[in-house]
Amino acid sequence: MRAETGLLAGGAGLLAAVLHFAGALKSVPPVAALPVDLTAAAAVLLLPCLPLLALDRRWRLDRALALPLASAALLLLWLVLAGSWSASRVVLAEKLPQVVLLGPPMLVAGLLVGADAPARRRFCATVVAIGLVVGAAVAWGLATDQVVLGGEVGADPARIRVQYQLAGLAIACAAGLAAVRLVEVRGAARLAWALTVLALAAAVLLPGGRAALLGLGLAVAGAPALLLWLQGRRLAALLWTAGVAVLGLGGLFALRATAPVWADELRTLERLFGDPATEIPARLILWGEALRWGGLAAPFGLGTGGFNLAAGVGDDRSLHPHNHALEMLAEAGLPGLLLWLLAFGGGAGLALARAGRVAPGRAARIAALTLPVALTAMVSTDLGNRMAWFALGLLLSLGLEAERRNV
Repeated sequence: MRAETGLLAGGAGLLAAVLHFAGALKSVPPVAALPVDLTAAAAVLLLPCLPLLALDRRWRLDRALALPLASAALLLLWLVLAGSWSASRVVLAEKLPQVVLLGPPMLVAGLLVGADAPARRRFCATVVAIGLVVGAAVAWGLATDQVVLGGEVGADPARIRVQYQLAGLAIACAAGLAAVRLVEVRGAARLAWALTVLALAAAVLLPGGRAALLGLGLAVAGAPALLLWLQGRRLAALLWTAGVAVLGLGGLFALRATAPVWADELRTLERLFGDPATEIPARLILWGEALRWGGLAAPFGLGTGGFNLAAGVGDDRSLHPHNHALEMLAEAGLPGLLLWLLAFGGGAGLALARAGRVAPGRAARIAALTLPVALTAMVSTDLGNRMAWFALGLLLSLGLEAERRNV
């Protein structure tokens, strides 16, 4: 029976990791060539595992979970209601089902997998493997002039590109987990984990995602520092953070100064150090428009998915506000922004409050998995991104304890 229980938890952790980073895995050519959609396949296989895992454990819930969970539920209801006065048809029809139908199961998956120790271990191990595979695939694709964009090879022959946001996000989370393991292990194993972190850091320079690079820095600096801090090693935590900052910035500037030709190959360096006059600050424009329309459409907002038409960019989802808080302000108004703050801000607050009450390694791994996603939510993607909801579940999982039933 214990073997079956372990298999169930391990399977749930593995499938949850594949579902969470399915978009990144679609940039791997063999996965892109699969006859079935990886996201749908992982979801179908994970779905029956979650109730079985829930029934197989005894759960203890912190009362602090009530506010963010209730706020998340009310937020979903408000977004459905706000859709009734939205002028959008295309964005609304695509975005609202993703929020309402995918958000809750992803949140529950994050809760259960994050709270159950065997499932969490398998999840973290799989994320590190995914990060390495995606990083290697990106490097191979660039070396062979292949274009891998969302699983579609040859989508943009004019320029070598990858689905850098999702690929970079997977690499960043994997690097944070590897850095936590580096701090935990002793002896020769440290060298292996150090090389893994360095390999992932090098891989994140390839696709061109500045948010992914910053996310990797946050995860690698913050998650191990949290582990050390919770272990009572305060000075070591500060030294780790300072060391990562110095080595990271020093390495970037050294690459830029000593080998300018590399900046053309390393797309992230090109975007990071390129001439800002050659690029339109699109995010700043979108943020400004979201703030403006948030005021003009107060207090109830433009309606779910309504920002794009109001901003004059057409019914095109790609030009959303690129910031979840501003998205809620513009589209869901003050009630939506308040509920979002109570749900996602409440999740972050609960995680901070509970970090010192759970095992330090558990808190550190949740930080490594959620810091890059949190950064991405504030500079990219919209609320229809299922990864944000899974990350909220991981944060809230620190208020949930799982115990194996006696059989």
